[in-house]
Amino acid sequence: MKFISTRSNAPQLDFEDVIITGLANDGGLYVPETWPRINPDQIRSFASKPYCDVAFEVMAPFVDSTIETEVFKDIIAQSYASFNYPAVVPLREMRPNEWILELFHGPTFAFKDVALQVLGRLIDHVLEKRNTRATIVVATSGDTGGAAIEAFKGRNRIDIFVLHPHDRVSEVQRRQMTTAAHDNIHNIALEGTFDDCQNLVKAMFNHPAFRQAHQLSGVNSINWARIMAQIVYYFTSASSLGAPDRKVRFCVPTGNFGDIYAGYAATKMGLPIDRLTIATNVNDILERAVKTGRYEVLGVTPTVSPSMDIQVSSNFERLLFDAVGREGASVTHMMNSLSQSGSFTITPEALTYIANNFDAVRSDEDETLKTIQEVYATSGEMIDPHTAVALAGARAGGNLEAIPQIILSTAHPAKFPDAVEKATGVRPPMPAQLSALFDLEERYSVLPNDLETVEGFIEANARSTASHD
Repeated sequence: MKFISTRSNAPQLDFEDVIITGLANDGGLYVPETWPRINPDQIRSFASKPYCDVAFEVMAPFVDSTIETEVFKDIIAQSYASFNYPAVVPLREMRPNEWILELFHGPTFAFKDVALQVLGRLIDHVLEKRNTRATIVVATSGDTGGAAIEAFKGRNRIDIFVLHPHDRVSEVQRRQMTTAAHDNIHNIALEGTFDDCQNLVKAMFNHPAFRQAHQLSGVNSINWARIMAQIVYYFTSASSLGAPDRKVRFCVPTGNFGDIYAGYAATKMGLPIDRLTIATNVNDILERAVKTGRYEVLGVTPTVSPSMDIQVSSNFERLLFDAVGREGASVTHMMNSLSQSGSFTITPEALTYIANNFDAVRSDEDETLKTIQEVYATSGEMIDPHTAVALAGARAGGNLEAIPQIILSTAHPAKFPDAVEKATGVRPPMPAQLSALFDLEERYSVLPNDLETVEGFIEANARSTASHD
């Protein structure tokens, strides 16, 4: 299988090169040249198979024999051995036809573990095979950073630099990043927003001399393997509720658009999904874009669901690529307009394509907190604020057709204790692994939102330069 850039001006790559490269050198994101298909009988069989077996079947067409079958199966098994639930991503029924898909049973208690545990081992395998090193740069709105550090800590062939927005992540999220004591881990608290962090990472990838000198690699959801691993749980959850003979709906708390794009990818592979609902907080650029066709950056408002405090959703570019008939020039034009003026207009034809696949809802702070409170009052269960954004959106839309609706639960409530306590009056119990973070020393550098300064910091601390063996 070959992968192509959404801007159609970069080399086609195979799977190994795609996961090492991350962002295409034309600024675009890699997608499969063609979508593999999974037939209905295969989908039916997933309901009775272990998660690791389904993961292999769903991901193998993308890997396409670039990694030996037994090696890839072993990578998958190792990746999910660290999860504290046998099913890896269990489904829990809340109300009739309303299901919570718990994606937070990995080592950092966030859905990012599902993909990053796999990606960490894949990249390490390829670097070992090629006898080379890499410098990973990561922008995070909270959870990706901790999950990436957990996946790459202590790996001799990798240096990792994580940029998070200073004072804009929860304390637990920050400590999951900054208490890592390994020499290959470097944390940067950027004086700015997540969008600023993301823009700097993209700028480094678009700086050829710097990219080459430090063998840059990215593990944000710009990396195709992140999307690939997230596709799996759409298949496992849907098949457990009767797919393909029964359609399901998904409502996904959405920031950078990677998680819900994985659901779209599942539909392209043959999974019958009735609707994919984009759930946003007050940083509602995606909801506005889907409903009006105008993608316009208005600034970021801090909320109780900080991982969604995003205006520039990178993976939306992957959807736009399909929506405009895979014409890279059209995508390039829109992305250039976004860079220059902070906005672009989606063509009517492309907007129709998007509307045929997605709904969008917005929940404000009061609705989010009220949903956390209602769930606790009626069930005694606690949910984190990102899950609450999606659940509020799903409930607001109703379900008159009685189609099973799956709400993606992306983080353990203890990662956002202040918001949960504000809503319920009760502080969520802290898992032992998270409690231990408060006894550890933090290590991070506060840097200005300046490309030259951040590149200089990486230059001074990276071991993985082109001059190394």
